[in-house]
Amino acid sequence: MDNARLHAAAGAIRDAGLDALLVGPSADLRYLVGYDAHAMERLTLLVLSADGDAHLVLPELEAPAARASGAAELVELVAWTETEDPIAVVQRLLTRSGEPTAVAVSDRLYSVFTLRLQAALPGTAFRASGPVLGPLRIIKSPAEQQALRAAGAAIDAVHAAVPPLLRPGRTEAEVGRELSELILAEHDEVAFVIVGSGPNGASPHHAVSDRVLAPGDAVVVDIGGVRDGYCSDMTRNYVIGAPPERYAELHAVLASAQEAAVRAVAPGAIPAEIDRAARDVIADAGYGERFIHRTGHGIGIEVHEDPYIVATNTTPVAAGMAFSIEPGIYLPGRFGMRIEDIVLVTGTGVERVNHRPREVLVAG
Repeated sequence: MDNARLHAAAGAIRDAGLDALLVGPSADLRYLVGYDAHAMERLTLLVLSADGDAHLVLPELEAPAARASGAAELVELVAWTETEDPIAVVQRLLTRSGEPTAVAVSDRLYSVFTLRLQAALPGTAFRASGPVLGPLRIIKSPAEQQALRAAGAAIDAVHAAVPPLLRPGRTEAEVGRELSELILAEHDEVAFVIVGSGPNGASPHHAVSDRVLAPGDAVVVDIGGVRDGYCSDMTRNYVIGAPPERYAELHAVLASAQEAAVRAVAPGAIPAEIDRAARDVIADAGYGERFIHRTGHGIGIEVHEDPYIVATNTTPVAAGMAFSIEPGIYLPGRFGMRIEDIVLVTGTGVERVNHRPREVLVAG
């Protein structure tokens, strides 16, 4: 990793009229310096000034890990000992030329640290970092786009191995454990595993349970991993034997809705309109109230990040953005279904990074 991202962030700080950016353990810290720090009671904080001066304040015992990550090649490490007050260390860095007027603080910094920093800098206005870093992270570089394609191919390979795992008599948890092993064979980390069989499939964020798979079950399998720092996320629907009543009909509606949303993606398209393209198909079939979540979310170094494909988002999408298209239909007590692919916005349209069949897949 070079320091281009830090330079871009410093420019964004200046453009926002701020003096500094404070970033704790988070995806933002990984994005800027490549260090995956632990979020804990000991403060780790990147202090990036508007002039590009960068320091990483961290516990002395974490300094070896930061050096191993390569962060020391980009920023100066400022290690504090167990008997030091890290807030005072940050205060000294920020007040070398007088107390700053305004700083941005990472969205996920623990409140206990933010409150202590505010107390130490009473004359400084604190702002959220999202408006500063969001525009940088939301557009993926060519290298990032290629990483997402590779992650997409990796999760495609895992889904190809799903059908024989879904056998009657097995539990969702047993299938989930095998899926985790398969994800790790293609990725560096498991991000999440959802195996929603029968009525559990009607809960979009169901994980796994001890429910035993049975003939006639519809099963939602939504899985993701992290490969070379970038996330995969893909959902397909399986049936064990004959599908439940009306399942095939509703799945055809869902497939049409997903296709409509994908076709709506292009530079300048409004996320709310992409969401509407999927939602209208499902509503016209009489199941609008059973599509209970947004149509998609951005993806990159986090599974969920900007942009969000939802009715309230009216900021146009642009080439280089990456997000999911994942409409769903959920019938409580019976079954659920969701088709999810990750797409890239290209200069002229859209590219899917997932390529497994989208029709109902017979398992068992």
